[in-house]
Formats: sequence, C-alpha cells, structure tokens
Amino acid sequence: MHFLVLFLLAFAAIFWIFSGLQTAWGLLRLPWMKDFAPAKDEDCPRISLLFTARDEEEKLPGALERLAKIDYPNLEIVAVDDRSSDATGRILDEFAGKYSAGEYEEVKEWQDAMEGARLPSELRAGGRRPLHRVRIVHIAELPAGWLGKPHGLQKAYQSSSGEWLLFTDADVRFAPDSLRRAVTMVRAQKADHLTLFGDVLMEGFWETVLLTFFGLAMHVGNESHRVSNPNSRAYIGVGAFQLIRRSAYEACGTHQRLAMEVVDDMKLGKMVKLCKFRSCIGVAQEFVSIRWQAGVGNLIRGVTKNFFAALGYRLPLFLAALCGMLLTNVAPFVAMIFGHGWVRGLATVSVVIALGFHAGVDVTMKVSPLYALTHPVGALLFCYMMVRSAVVTMWRGGVEWRGTFYSLEELRKGVV
Repeated sequence: MHFLVLFLLAFAAIFWIFSGLQTAWGLLRLPWMKDFAPAKDEDCPRISLLFTARDEEEKLPGALERLAKIDYPNLEIVAVDDRSSDATGRILDEFAGKYSAGEYEEVKEWQDAMEGARLPSELRAGGRRPLHRVRIVHIAELPAGWLGKPHGLQKAYQSSSGEWLLFTDADVRFAPDSLRRAVTMVRAQKADHLTLFGDVLMEGFWETVLLTFFGLAMHVGNESHRVSNPNSRAYIGVGAFQLIRRSAYEACGTHQRLAMEVVDDMKLGKMVKLCKFRSCIGVAQEFVSIRWQAGVGNLIRGVTKNFFAALGYRLPLFLAALCGMLLTNVAPFVAMIFGHGWVRGLATVSVVIALGFHAGVDVTMKVSPLYALTHPVGALLFCYMMVRSAVVTMWRGGVEWRGTFYSLEELRKGVV
C-alpha cells in the first residue's frame, strides 16, 4: 500500500513538474491585447459580429448599448432571436430600427466611452463613430438534427457579409477599441482564428474559488500554450470571442458540422486545427469581459450540460479525468498534511508548483493570489460539477437545452 501511494504521488509530482511548469511558462508568452495598437480605418476588414439570444429581455438592453459603442468602421452586427417567448425579438428589432434611423450616430455616451478607450487621437477626432450595419434574424422553429445555439449561429452566418466572423454571446462586454486591436493581433500572428481569454466578472468568495480553479484547469487540461503551434493538436475556443476568417470557416464546414455539439465553441477551435488552419489565443483582460453566471449555484447548474459533453459522453474517459483531477489537485494536499518522509516530500513538490500556478492565474484574473490557497477546495467543487454533469446526463438519457430535449444517442453521433 505504501509503495502504491508513493507511486501515485510520484506521478502527480512528475505531472506538475513537466506539464504544470511547461504550461505556466507557455502562458507567460501568450500575446496580450493591450500590447497591440488599434488598427486604423483603412486597415480594418469587414467584420460580422454574430450572436444568438433566447429569452434574454433582461440582459439585452444593456448589452446592445455596449455593442453600440464599439469603435470599428466596417462592422456588421447579426443578432438571432432563437424562438424567444419574451420581448427579446422586439428589443432586437428596436435596436436595429434605431440604427437605421441614425439615432446612434452621435451620442454623449459614445464620446464619454472614447475618452477612456486609449485610441490614437486621429481615431477619436470629432467625437463621432460610423454607424454599424445591423441585421436581425428571427427563428420560429428548430429543424431536426440541430441544437438551438449552433443552428442560430449558422443562420447568423448565412445572413452575414463579413470577411471575418466574430462569434460571441449577447452579454459579452467589448471595450470600444477591442476589434481594432484584434485585427492587429490576427495579422501579427498570421492567424485564421483568434480566441481570447477575457475578464470573467466574479462576485463573492465561492464564485472566485470556483472560477479561478476553472481557469487553471482549462489551461492545463487543454494545453493552451500549444494552440498556436500548427504541429500541435491542442485547441481552444472561448465562446465570448472567436474571430475567424470567413474562408477558413467555410472550408471547415461551418456550424453545420457542429449541429449537435453542446460545446460548439470549443469544437469550433478543434475544427480549425483539424482543417490545418492557423489558430491562436491571446489575453484580452478588460477589452473583453463577461459575467458568466450569477452565484456558484447557477455556475454549477449552468455547466451540467457541458462537462460530460466535453468528454464526448464517454464514461471511461470521464472516470479517467475524474481520477486524474483528484490525484493531481487534491491528494497532494492531503498527503502533505498527513504523510511522512517521501510521501510528504513528493506531495510538497506538487503543492508548491500547483499553488504557484494558481497564484499566477489569480493575478491574471485580477483577484488576490491568496485564492491559490483554496486550490483543493476549487478542485473538489470542479470534480462535483464533473460528476453531476455525467450523472444527470446519463440519468435523463440526454440533455435539455433551450427548451428542447436531445437524447444521448443523437448527441454522441454529433460529436466532432
């Protein structure tokens, strides 16, 4: 038994020494949006910003006002009302109507926003900004063989005209100059696909514990630092910001290929890599921000459909991932406290590296690095979310999303 414990803790220590340190070093070299100057008007290709909304009448007005403040001379906004039963469709139509009437052409809020946008003076001159083109698509019925969100994004793409497509969510907050900087980034990186890690707005202790560990787990589990390497199979897609060249998106098969993918944002990144296009990731921080879910309870419920889906609904892979998570993120802390000799020594190696990595993630996410001390607690919450996702999905025999139930059989057939 003692030998088995030593073996397992040695495995955890080797994991953190090689994978953990390598990932941390790689993340330090990721491009940061703040280091890229906003593109000038003549260097801005047409971008179509695409999102879907379903029953989001409470969030939409504020979200649309923020979209109206984006400073980009060649922007098209395509919003999809996905079978909403509330005022979502009317709010979107009114938003489009204000644009067509020129009501947003010059507003004090825009001038105020520009003051803090860190744009070159020639881009702020006059206190005006170009009108964006707005299109609204209303969906009344969901065809067979589609999840609601991928179908909505497919319809948005079909109604768009941009050379570049920006897939996002309705409640994402963009800094006014974020798209200009993104254009500079993709050119500097020679990329066909750019996804960004933005600020996740957190409130309260438990939200912060869970989300900071989630950020760490995403980097380690998906090897973020390898995504930009064309020879690596690593991929990432962040739903808040995915900018992709239209020609690359079409060559990959569009969202039609993701018709039954619950984690369509991640799998869009996978499609790009499978089709041999260049994908890259960057750190946006305040340039792209989102309030993911309000409260830890909503966070846990909100990912019930996602975690098991991310593992392809494969029970053996789920069990392996769960055991690996407990072994590398919980067991070393227990062994360091209660173990002796080599057991404590090996555990301490894992704990020190894990805490250092977590502290770095905390700083990037703009919270106290002391939250690194909650690492094992965050790991246990994360494991609970994994278990809950698998159990609920298998118990129900599928997933319910946006008012429609999808069986495990059809979901597994649609895995990319």
